[in-house]
Amino acid sequence: MSIITTSNHPKALWPGVRAFWGRHYDAHPVEYTDLFNMETSKKSREEDVQLTGFGLAPRKAQGGSVSYDTETQGIVSVYTHVAYALGYISTREERDDGLYVDVSKRRAQANAFSMRQTKEIVAANIYNRATTSGYTYGDGQVLLSASHPSSSGPWSNVLPVAADLSEASLEDLIIQIMTATNDKGLKISLMPQSLHIHPKEWFNANRIMKSALQNDTANNAVNVLKLVNALPKGVQMNHYFTDPDAWFIRTNAPRGMMGYDRAKDALVQDNDFDTDNAKAKCYERYSFGCTDPRGIYGSPGA
Repeated sequence: MSIITTSNHPKALWPGVRAFWGRHYDAHPVEYTDLFNMETSKKSREEDVQLTGFGLAPRKAQGGSVSYDTETQGIVSVYTHVAYALGYISTREERDDGLYVDVSKRRAQANAFSMRQTKEIVAANIYNRATTSGYTYGDGQVLLSASHPSSSGPWSNVLPVAADLSEASLEDLIIQIMTATNDKGLKISLMPQSLHIHPKEWFNANRIMKSALQNDTANNAVNVLKLVNALPKGVQMNHYFTDPDAWFIRTNAPRGMMGYDRAKDALVQDNDFDTDNAKAKCYERYSFGCTDPRGIYGSPGA
C-alpha cells in the first residue's frame, strides 16, 4: 500500500492514519490471488491473443512435396481496467476538538477494509457468473460452457450433467481435464491443480480429498484422489462465492484465469481549502477475466 501526502498538509495529522492503513477488522487473508494469475499492466487495457498451433503431420509420399500448415489467430480476450475509489472526511472541528486521530484511524481502517472487499467481490464474481447468460469472454461463451469453439470443433469445460461435489463427480471432471485437446484437436498435458469451493463445502471437500479410503462408502478401497495427489495445490475456500453448490478446478493451462493490476491501491491525503476539512481517499484500478477457458473447469451443482 503506497501513501501520498500533499506538502501543505499539517504533518501531525496523518501518522496515526498511516499506522492503521492496511489493517482490517477481522478481514480474511487475500483470496483473489488463488483464483487468478496476477500480472501488472501499463496500458488502459490488455489484449491476450491466442494462436492456434499446427495439425498432425501428414504422410509424405516418396519424391512428394512437404505439406505446410499455417498458424492462425484464435480467441482475443480483452481486459479493460476499471477504477475503484473511496474516501472519507475529517472535519476541522474534529481536529480542533482533539478527535481527529481517533476518527481518522477508524475511518482509514474502514476505508481499507471496503477497498479490499470490493476487489475480492469483483474477482469472485467472474466465478459467480460462470454460467450466467450475458457474461461472456473472448470466444463468445460463458466461462463454463459445453460449446467453447475451436478449429477442431466445440469442446466443454463443464460436466455433461451438472452435479454437486462428490468423489465421483470430482473424478469425472478430472478425467475430462486430462483428456483435453488444443484448438487443433491434439492431446495436451492439461492437469488439475486446485479445487475452489464455497465455505459450505469446506468439510465435504476435505473429507473427499483427505479420507484414507473412499469417502461415504463401505468399500475397502483407497482414496485415489489422495493417493496420487490429484490436486497438488489442494482445496481453496473462497468466502466471496455466492452459490454454495458451485465448484471449480483450476488447471495448469498457462494463461487461463488472468487478472491485471493497472494501479496499485494508494491512500492520498489533502486539505479542502473552503471547509478546512481533511480528506483522504484510496484509488485502485484493475481487471479480471479469462484468456483460455481450459484454465478452469467446474460444475454449477445439481
